Amino acid sequence: IFLDWLLPLFRNPYFWAPLYLFTVAFVLINFRLKGSIWIAFFLLTFAGTDMISASVIKPWVGRVRPCADPYLADSVRQMVRCGGLFSFVSSHAANHFGMAMFTFKTFTFIPASWRWLLFAWAFVISYAQVYVGVHFPLDIICGGLLGCIVGVGTAWIFNRKAGLPTLA
Repeated sequence: IFLDWLLPLFRNPYFWAPLYLFTVAFVLINFRLKGSIWIAFFLLTFAGTDMISASVIKPWVGRVRPCADPYLADSVRQMVRCGGLFSFVSSHAANHFGMAMFTFKTFTFIPASWRWLLFAWAFVISYAQVYVGVHFPLDIICGGLLGCIVGVGTAWIFNRKAGLPTLA
């Protein structure tokens, strides 16, 4: 019952947006010009994962959400509005794992043992999609993989072209 109250919050942008806004402010304050470039790549990561998942893969695969499937709708505990028709891959998972991977690979001034928490954050947001009845587990697994691939790619380009210095 506790998760029935908590996990729907993780889907809400008002819940997770402050973390990303704090990150943007932190980068701008501490890295100025390179911070601006970092933000552009961070947004590029988000845009890339979102466009690939929502505009390419979902219409191509056409897998219906569990809450919209007439054969499953009665057995799915739907806790939030169902959303769009298609579920594969999860855009939430792709976006958050993409941003987690990009940040993990570019925030090398933070010990890796702490940067791993970014993936825990992305996992909880992704798991919430299954818990509330709008995604199948494979949707979030593949969305997470897509996000990680895009995040590695954008981080690799950013680190080669600009990179963030260490904090002293």
